[in-house]
Amino acid sequence: MNLSQRLEFFKAAGLYFVTSEVMSNGRKTLDIVDAALAGGVKLIQLREKEKTKNEFYDLALAVRKKTLASGALLIINDYLDVAMAVDADGVHIGQDDLPVEAAVKLAPEMIVGTSTHDVAEAKIAEDQGCSYLNIGPIFPTKTKQWDDEYLGLDGLDEIAKHVTVPFTVMGGIKKHHIPDLKAHGANIIALVTAVTASDDPKAATQELLRLLS
Repeated sequence: MNLSQRLEFFKAAGLYFVTSEVMSNGRKTLDIVDAALAGGVKLIQLREKEKTKNEFYDLALAVRKKTLASGALLIINDYLDVAMAVDADGVHIGQDDLPVEAAVKLAPEMIVGTSTHDVAEAKIAEDQGCSYLNIGPIFPTKTKQWDDEYLGLDGLDEIAKHVTVPFTVMGGIKKHHIPDLKAHGANIIALVTAVTASDDPKAATQELLRLLS
């Protein structure tokens, strides 16, 4: 797929599942990915902060095979080189990673997303050519160390009105938050533990997709 095709698929996904083996109740990421794909997820970000680069690369290769077989997009967290090496659909970079404009230049047909926490960061990301931006953290979360105030729905509104590219939301989101988030214009919801920590990740994925449809 080219970038335009990938973005159309991205915008229609609804659920943006982000992996975390340390928050999977002792289960392996590959098993959680299998369950989420069986539940119908079409957009996965591989995010494993505790693994070495080599471990992450090996895992990315395995997950890429699964997403290709299931017709799902794969976004690699942090590492553009790994994303390119496994022919992923995109990369998600943080504020302290490679600049968005550099990633876009190196991988022009790849989705390039970045994390933003305020209006200024969001405007810079859009000016640098990001494909999408993530707005967060919306609510208190254990998946990201955060010392500032959480954005909440008001913070989401403030950032969203200043951008034109697609955006995702993340941070402490549970299924009961989805109606309010949708009412505030969030159509792509990024979740970790709502899937990884659930007793039945496949069923959890199916329920989340129903709520997002």
